[in-house]
This record gives sequence, structure tokens and C-alpha cells, in this order.
Amino acid sequence: MPALAIREAIRREALAVGFDQVGFARARLPGTARRELSEFLALGLHGDMGWMAETALRRGDPKELWPEAASVVALGLNYGPSLDPLALAARPDRGRISVYARNRDYHDPLKKRLKRLARWMHESWGAPVKVFVDTAPVMEKPLAELAGLGWRGKHTNIVSREFGSWLFLGEILTPLDLPPDLPGPGLCGSCRRCLDACPTRAFLGERRLDARRCVSYLTIEHKGHIPAEIRPLLGNRVYGCDDCLAVCPWNRFARPTRDPDYQPRPALTEPRLADLAGLDAAAFAEIFRGSPVKRIGRERLLRNVLIAIGNGGEGDALPIARGLLGDPSPLIRAMAVWAVRRLADPAEVARLRREWAEHESDAEVRAEWY
Repeated sequence: MPALAIREAIRREALAVGFDQVGFARARLPGTARRELSEFLALGLHGDMGWMAETALRRGDPKELWPEAASVVALGLNYGPSLDPLALAARPDRGRISVYARNRDYHDPLKKRLKRLARWMHESWGAPVKVFVDTAPVMEKPLAELAGLGWRGKHTNIVSREFGSWLFLGEILTPLDLPPDLPGPGLCGSCRRCLDACPTRAFLGERRLDARRCVSYLTIEHKGHIPAEIRPLLGNRVYGCDDCLAVCPWNRFARPTRDPDYQPRPALTEPRLADLAGLDAAAFAEIFRGSPVKRIGRERLLRNVLIAIGNGGEGDALPIARGLLGDPSPLIRAMAVWAVRRLADPAEVARLRREWAEHESDAEVRAEWY
């Protein structure tokens, strides 16, 4: 069968197994993508995501992952929300969880479909295949751009004419030499809404992100204390951030996903901060079973929740923060102190300082009192 016919057969099958977009590219990245990665790492903009530096060589060249690879099948799944992701900003008693994390971990159903398509490709043409999602060292956004799925917006993510900024990405590498699709033009123009929407000013310029200031990095990847000067900027975001994605004008063409794997669970759509703060280890594991949120653990989630409680400025939240001053986790205790100091009057802060600070064994928690 001619290579062009094979390509189009794969495209049809990809749509049949449930993907919303499919494109094809050579298994190589342009030098600009590798230079951008090198600069990002050299400047330390990846923060404490050491795995990015450790896998930089493989990440910058698909052939380092698999020398036999000739083509990339780039695939996209729509996860567009049915509700405005920014609406909860006006409800300080609620926690904001990123749209992608409001149901089960997207990697599982995405990889299942990738494997189904890859198995069909292998059975049809006998060529070996390898599947990848973003847990592997693959620069999926430049590959998706090369394959014509969309263009990299100024917020660094793929923007699609059909799905706006709401696409999960996956790849299949194959030795089959398939004609590549043509990448489309970037259509952001002079718009900079995504850059201006960032609450922590994490963008250094177009498509240049300092992860160390990014809310998603800080609330998900960062394991320690969030810098004090950034905490007030997090608002009520407790897991990730959708602001730069949600304001993209191309979302007017997006449509809510109808995929059952990506429908939000009501408990994760607008959770009460008070309920999240009250979770013990067992309740945390139960509520977030199968969810990406489970990956960060109770400690980091409650760190984020207490920052949101402190930012809410609601006096009735004070007992919640006060109740966590004795939590076994120093990280949680420290953020409980921070929230108490934001919510309580000076006399109450002084009283609680006398009660708790002199018995505190952790230096960073003691420092929060003063």
C-alpha cells in the first residue's frame, strides 16, 4: 500500500478509536526547539523538576528515544469544559481545581486509546510501534505543531482552530516512512490575553515561561514551601491553573467534551475549602481515587488549601486554619500559621503565637509566626 494511503488509513482509524485530532510529522525536531529547551534548563526556569534536565538529550530528539523511528503520529483529545473555568474566582470559599484534573487521571484513557491504535497499526503493517504521553521525555507540543494539530500559543500550549486551548496530546512513533502533514501558521497575532492573565506574571515573553512562578508548577510539582510573596497571588487555586488557557479567544470555537472519561466529577468541580481542609489521609485517598490530585498527596494539597483560605479573607475560615496548627506535617502547620496571621486580629495572633510558637520544633514553622 502506498505511504499516503497508509497515512490516511491511520488517520481514519485514529478518529474511529476516539481521538479528535491526528497529524503526522517526521521523527525529528527543529534546532529551535532544542535551543529553547537548552536555554530553559540553563536558566533554571524548570525549578526543581530535575527530571527535565536528566532527560534533556532524549527529550530534544525523538531518535534518541528510538533510533528506528521515522514518523510521529501526533494525536489530540478534546477536554473542553462545559463551565467557565474562571467562575470560581468570585467564590473564595471554594477551591479551584484545574479542568484537566476534575475526573480520573487523563493519562490512563489516553494511553489506552494510543495502545489500541498502535496495536492496529502493527497488525495492519507489521511495523513496530511505541506510544508516548507527557510522562515520557517527549517534546509533545513542538511535535504536535509540526504535525499540524495547531500552533504553540504565547502561553506555550497548543492552540487549535477547532478546540481552542483544550487538547490532551499523545504520540505514536513508528519506522513507517509516512508523508508529513504541513504545520499551519501561528494565529495569535498581536493578542496577549494569555500573558496578561497570568496571576503571578510567570511569562518572560511569548512562549517563555518561568515555571518557578507558574501556579501549576507551584501547586503541583513544587514540594516545599511556596514563596511568601507569591502566596497572595494564588487566590483560591488549590491544584493547577487554567487562566492563560481560559482567556484564549480561540476558545470561542471550542466545544465541551462529550467523552465520558473526561466529564467532571461534581465533588471536584467546586469543592468547599472547609471540606478539603478537613480531609485526613484516608478521606483524601478516597475522594481523589484515580484523580491526578492524588499524586501530590494530602500534605501538598492542604498546603495549597490553607493558602487559599488565607487569601479568602473570610473570618469564619479562621477556625479551620487554627485547627491545623497542630497537624503532624510541618508544611501544613506553616501554612496554617500563615492563614491564621492573614485572618485573625493582632491580639488573637499574639495569643496563638504564645500558645504554639514556643513549643514548635520546626524552624520554618516558627519563622512563619514572626
